[in-house]
Amino acid sequence: MSDGSEDFNGNISRTGSHRQTDHHGYKVRFPPAKGLFTELAEGVKETFFANDPLREYKDQPRSKKLWLSLAHLFPVLDWARSYTFGMFKGDFVAGLTIASLCIPQDIGYAKLAFLPAHVGLYSSFVPPLIYAAMGTSRDIAIGPAAVLSLLLGTLLQEEIDPVKNPYEYSRLAFTATFFAGVTQAMLGFFRLGFIIEFLSHAAIVGFMAGAAITIGLQQLKGFLGIAKFTKKSDIISVMESVWGNVHHGCNWQTILIGASFLAFLLTTKYIAKKNKKLFWVSAIAPLISVIISTFCVFITRADKQGVAIVKDIKQGINPPSFHLIYWTGPYLVKGFRIGVEAIAIGRTFAALKDYQIDGNKEMLALGTMNIVGSMTSCYVGTGSMSRSAVNYMAGCKTAISNVVMAIVVMLTLLLVTPLFKYTPNAILASIIINAVVSLVDYETAYLIWKVDKMDFMALLGAFFGVVFASVEYGLLIAVAISLGKILLQVTRPRTALLGNLPRTTIYTNVEQYPEATKVPGVMIVRVDSAIYFTNSNYVKERILRWLRDEEEQQQEQKLSKTEFLIVELSPVTDIDTSGIHALEELLKALEKRKIQLILANPGPAVIQKLRSAKFTELIGDDKIFLSVDDAVKKFAPKSALNV
Repeated sequence: MSDGSEDFNGNISRTGSHRQTDHHGYKVRFPPAKGLFTELAEGVKETFFANDPLREYKDQPRSKKLWLSLAHLFPVLDWARSYTFGMFKGDFVAGLTIASLCIPQDIGYAKLAFLPAHVGLYSSFVPPLIYAAMGTSRDIAIGPAAVLSLLLGTLLQEEIDPVKNPYEYSRLAFTATFFAGVTQAMLGFFRLGFIIEFLSHAAIVGFMAGAAITIGLQQLKGFLGIAKFTKKSDIISVMESVWGNVHHGCNWQTILIGASFLAFLLTTKYIAKKNKKLFWVSAIAPLISVIISTFCVFITRADKQGVAIVKDIKQGINPPSFHLIYWTGPYLVKGFRIGVEAIAIGRTFAALKDYQIDGNKEMLALGTMNIVGSMTSCYVGTGSMSRSAVNYMAGCKTAISNVVMAIVVMLTLLLVTPLFKYTPNAILASIIINAVVSLVDYETAYLIWKVDKMDFMALLGAFFGVVFASVEYGLLIAVAISLGKILLQVTRPRTALLGNLPRTTIYTNVEQYPEATKVPGVMIVRVDSAIYFTNSNYVKERILRWLRDEEEQQQEQKLSKTEFLIVELSPVTDIDTSGIHALEELLKALEKRKIQLILANPGPAVIQKLRSAKFTELIGDDKIFLSVDDAVKKFAPKSALNV
């Protein structure tokens, strides 16, 4: 085992009496020059084809390439060949389990999107069948999701009143679903999935928590039996609406139903969390709640006493809706805008079962699923987090569990929907509240606070944006803060003053290692970022500020004047012409102070560009070293003897 540390170019600097000295014969080398076409080709490959998807096509006959292309588009063709009856048993049980969860949820989520209840059930029939053929995840369960339903409902009702114009509202929902699918499919086909990575994890945590609070507040209408309720989603409007109905707008039978079954659902969730083997208790609890509450309302006729019920749910499977999509007119543009905003990012469980998920394939599958769904009376669907967790815990083996779920939903649409007539709205509100409780991840929020205060600010911004404004504003704030953080990091990179660890050849951050000593007459600065036009001037000014601070300290303590400035470039992965120009200005500023500029450990991209710009000639090849240790030994040999 090595007793030293490896530098950027792979040379090992050893500590103590075993210091390596033979690397002093090496000089910084220039990498082979690359043409413009080669650099562009490599850049495109790393951006769009990072996982080298064409490698399996190499040296294959035409028939094999055709099969691989079909299997790439329809992964079911690949894994179905090894499918066994034993795997089907696991999928069958998982499918039945998630079906029992999705049926009551779909009815509630459809109401959250201000759509008829049967549209929610439609969305768990056709889309899962498409995903089963094209998706790459074994565990993801497809269907409507709470946050997405809220977002879609918020955006749609800004354009059309769902109560006054339900037909046009449904048409706009299908139009938005179509364009959401097209956008997802295009991003997947052109391998642009990396675009969505600009939303930070902290912002997502805050956004989801805010959406959960908003969804829960909106369920107070059904939970309390309030007839007249605000259409706004912000907490102030909702609480004003609730307070205005406290004395005369609530129904005590509705509150009793909602509160008792919510307690039951939360209890089953707690049991499932404590004992993972009892996950099924929480999974079937919503359906049991619907059955019992519906039966109680029916025998007591509580609906005649003010308990709001679902009433009739349209029977039969999905009718075609291609002709309902707005292909022309002003609603075409509005549908496109809403569809793009409502794109859902399906979460997968790849890490749990140690297999790879192709993000671009997933977006293509989800996009195709939504395109077909928009033409079969479905609204935007995605991978539901709660159902996917249940699907995984139930022991699913492949995407066939989605097929089983879809078949159960189909049978429900054909045979069972009339039985939901007396289902109280309060129970649907309880089911939704129970589902979104887990979206408030306070443990992760606390961890983010401890790790990164800036990330926590992004979390708070997204959270308060959703809660006090709207889901749309919360999402915009989350994106803005995430991009702002990136811009701040890019424009203001970290720099560090380096010192030598006693009895070693290691030069490290003096702030992190107070015992590291500065070399007399030499200032060593490390730049911890690529140097581009966005930060080049700041890097130059920051280095000069380090130098001014050092000179002031030298005057106060009457220390030897700085003669050499060593810039450690190992973390600098790239540099552009603005960065090189900043180095030239830095060199001029140092020459006025009679200080020599020395570069240490530049990477291949950096040294190649410095040579192309003739900066290496300007500074001199004798001022570019393989390591900081080499530079110190060259220009401060007396100090190096004490190392």
